[in-house]
Amino acid sequence: MSERSYLRKPEWLKVRVPSGEAFADVLGVLNEYKLATVCQEARCPNMHECWRKKSATIMILGKVCTRACRFCAVETGNPHGRIDREEPRHAAEAIQRLGLKYVVITSVDRDDLADLGSGQYAETIEQITRLNPQTMVEALVPDFAGREALLQKIVDARPLVIGHNIETVKRLTPEVRDRRCGYDLSLNVLKTISRLGDTAHVKSGFMVGLGEDHEEIIATLRDLKDGGVRIVTIGQYLQPTRTHHGVEKYYTPEEFKRLATIGRELGIPHVISGPLVRSSYHAAEVFSLHTLTR
Repeated sequence: MSERSYLRKPEWLKVRVPSGEAFADVLGVLNEYKLATVCQEARCPNMHECWRKKSATIMILGKVCTRACRFCAVETGNPHGRIDREEPRHAAEAIQRLGLKYVVITSVDRDDLADLGSGQYAETIEQITRLNPQTMVEALVPDFAGREALLQKIVDARPLVIGHNIETVKRLTPEVRDRRCGYDLSLNVLKTISRLGDTAHVKSGFMVGLGEDHEEIIATLRDLKDGGVRIVTIGQYLQPTRTHHGVEKYYTPEEFKRLATIGRELGIPHVISGPLVRSSYHAAEVFSLHTLTR
């Protein structure tokens, strides 16, 4: 691991320690219903801000991912086919308790399940919308091995937004992501969602700071645009632990603004780019902006 892995974080990446009454309220409800959040499991730097607004990205299908991407803090292992059958109902009831008007549902990869978790994913979306008809649902899905029948289940559950993250540029994908993932696989997933889900808004995101160059970023944005993606998020990679892939560069806020401009010039309607931007960061505001201006 190079010395560049230990670059000191610049001031614009320093965040507050989670605290406050609203934060405690969200944590209490999630714990009561035994729900995980990507905010906690992936050590999201925006947890304080989002939870203070009583907004959270709920992570279903457990806390253990069957894949081992070298950028991700989520625990990896073999869940041995275990799932909580009450999880869809618990998610719907927790959202009702918190009064959320917009919710993002994501999950770990579950290669140990015959349907890769797609059935539980779809049921969770359906139960949320049944109990909370005014709540807008965004589904941030794994690749489901690119199987169209499994992606169709998500589309049929009718979330308003379906996202799948490409994570990094093509050259770095084998180095950064699990061997079962793939740049072309993720692009095909996005194209399939765009084709099947003609009423859904297609979204993707990737990190910078992993060692990519400027031309590779432009190529990734162009690929996403050609794949039917309408909303793209770009954020700074932050190394979770010293055993994970190192940070090669910290981009400045000005550089992130230029990337957003480039993405829009390439034809992507909405590019949200910033040091602390993550897939679900300000998701409700982004969706509202997108629908008003599409």
